[in-house]
Order: sequence, then C-alpha cells, then structure tokens
Amino acid sequence: MDDHDDLLWRREAVDRTLAVREAFLEERATRSRSVDDLAGCHLAEPISAPADRPADDRATMDGYAYASDDEGPLEVVSKSSFPESDRPSIERGKAIEIATGAPLPERADTVVKQEDVVVENGTFDAPSLPAGTYVYERGSNLVAGDRLYERGDRLSALDAVLLRDIGYETLEGFEPFSVGVLATGTEIHEGKHTDLDSPMLCNLLRSWGHDPVYEESVPDEGDSVEQRISELAREHDIVVTTGGTSVGAKDYVIDALSSHGSVEFHRVRIRPGKPIAVARLPDHDALAVAIPGKPIGAYVSAVLVARVLFTGEETLPTLEREFTHDVGLGPEGFEYAIPVTLEGRTATPLGHVDSPLAVYEDTFDPSVLSSSTRAATADGFVLTTSDIAAGERVSVVQTSTLE
Repeated sequence: MDDHDDLLWRREAVDRTLAVREAFLEERATRSRSVDDLAGCHLAEPISAPADRPADDRATMDGYAYASDDEGPLEVVSKSSFPESDRPSIERGKAIEIATGAPLPERADTVVKQEDVVVENGTFDAPSLPAGTYVYERGSNLVAGDRLYERGDRLSALDAVLLRDIGYETLEGFEPFSVGVLATGTEIHEGKHTDLDSPMLCNLLRSWGHDPVYEESVPDEGDSVEQRISELAREHDIVVTTGGTSVGAKDYVIDALSSHGSVEFHRVRIRPGKPIAVARLPDHDALAVAIPGKPIGAYVSAVLVARVLFTGEETLPTLEREFTHDVGLGPEGFEYAIPVTLEGRTATPLGHVDSPLAVYEDTFDPSVLSSSTRAATADGFVLTTSDIAAGERVSVVQTSTLE
C-alpha cells in the first residue's frame, strides 16, 4: 500500500475541519456586541436583510429628476428634494431639482447632472438619457430576505457599514476561543533550541480573533505529552501543539490525542506542512490541532487548514502575477506551497538559487524551506500540483490576506 494512501487533499481536510467547527459552535457561549466593536467578532446567528435597501430610488448626483419618457421642455417645480425630504411627486412634463442621496419622485426614473442642462425661464430641454441614469434604484443594494451573513462568520470593520444600515446596534457573537499553545520537543524544553513556532501561532490566533496563551513546552516523553495535553484541554477550548506530529520515534502527539478522543485526520497532501492533525477531545469538551514543528511548514499548515477552524473562512484570495523562473516539483500526489516575493507584476520563488534564499536550483525543496526562517519574508505562496514555467501566470495567496 502507498504510504500516502491515508492522506487527505487540502479541500477534504478543510471540509472536515469546518464540520468540527460547526459542531463545536453548537455549545459555545455568546454575548452581545456593539456594532461599534464588532471587528473580529464571530456571529452567533445568521443575518438577513429586513427590508429593501434603498427603500426608495435615490439620486447619485446633484441635478434634476424627471421621467425619461417625458418629451419636450421640462418645467422645474418650485420645490427641491434633499436627502432628508419625504418622497415628493411631480406631474408629467415636470422635473425637480434634486440633491445627491435624495429620494426621486414616484414618476421620475432618471437624473441629469446639474451642469449638463441650461435652465431658462424655469424650463430645460429633456436630455436623451436612458432610464436609471444617476439613480440608486430601490432594492438594488439589498432585497428583503437576502441572506447577508451566516452563523460563525467573522466580521471586519467594514461590516459595520452594512449592519448599521439595516438597523443593527448590537448583535450576538461567540466568545473568542481560549487556546493553549504548547510546544513539544526535548530540545526546546531544555533550552537548546529556540521555540520558533509558538510566537507565530499566537500572533495568528490573535489576528483571527481569539485568546491564545503560550503554555511553554513539554519534552518528548509519551506520558508527559499526554498528561500536559489533558491538563490544557481542561483549561482551554482548543489545544494547539507544535512538533511531534510525524511518525518518528519521539513523535507522541498523535497517540496522546487518540488516547483522549478521536483524531479526525492526520496528514494532508500539502508540502511543506503535511503532518497536521485535528482532533476532538469530548471528555474535556475541547478540540486540538497538532501543527508540525518546522516553522514554515507550521505556518503553511496553520493558514491553509487550521485557519478555517478559527475563522470559518475557507476562501483564499489571490492575485495574478508572472512567475520569474522554471520550477519543478517533487513526488506527485501533493499540493506544493511555493513561497514567493512580489515585485511589480512578477513573483519570484523565494528559495530558488536566483533569489535571496538559495535553497534549490531546478526542483522545489520543501524539506529545507520548511525550516528556513528567511522564508518568513515571503509575500505569499503559489499553490500548485504541477511544474511552473518562467513567464507563466500564477495565482499568489498573499500572507497578509490570511491573518
């Protein structure tokens, strides 16, 4: 049997992680949040549009509102329409002076810019404009019943605009997850190696709206790893471990998770970052995420898989760039995350001998890059399952969009 037969593709790992998240949220406490303080909040309930927005047709320019099928000179009525005005009315052959944001009269369907007409003796010639010109039409923004947010969605500052518009002053949000971050490894525990992964993960978790606590380290001893995970699972909602996730003689994390619950999956077809695991710990009402120990592999597995557990966001925004070098891949059956730096409209593979970090020449080497701290200066990653040629257009996942 192929040693990789039990590995999941990233899409399946993400789907399973989302299912774990959804079940976990069922039991989560919620609290009321002000719309003025919603950034990073995870919604506890779906939200739909309560009414059409805008409720009436509105002008998008200062000018004159009229009905596009009226012919001949149009008479300007004596009153005007402002944003605070009630919806006015005009008769056939009439127009009304209107300000940006003001409601159009019931008959009107078009606005002509003020500077595009000449009003003489209270009239102007009807311009030839299609209906809807400079009009923000009723319901064009929102239709009553439109689903706007799903339960568990993470909100940003921009969401305050929409939520306030539809009448929300407060909303129900889930409490942030309490997360215990535990480094495994005798070399870290004894101070012989610096723990590079935990600070990075704590920063990621904070950026995702949660409350991480660095819980120091534990040596590579099976009983010690199992006991410490159990202790932290009683204290936190989620335990995040680093290191000890592979199949070496001193890799005890997966066995420890299995002894306290069920491992949903272990190992994903991404390189670097393959030996990631997600587990349920029902005896402690907690979850666990086991992150591989090499820093770049840890980052890749965290942002490409674990991120959905903490944010619910599965999409990976990308931008298009031109790849600067030929890069081959290693064994088939993996999705490779190639770190790149961006300059202008190009993406240079960081790690290629022609880049500031010379790790490989022709074939991408994730094993070395996974440990390279200089690779942390990458602007993003190109995800691919096939070789890339110089000059090829590639989609770059920027690191800034993942945090």
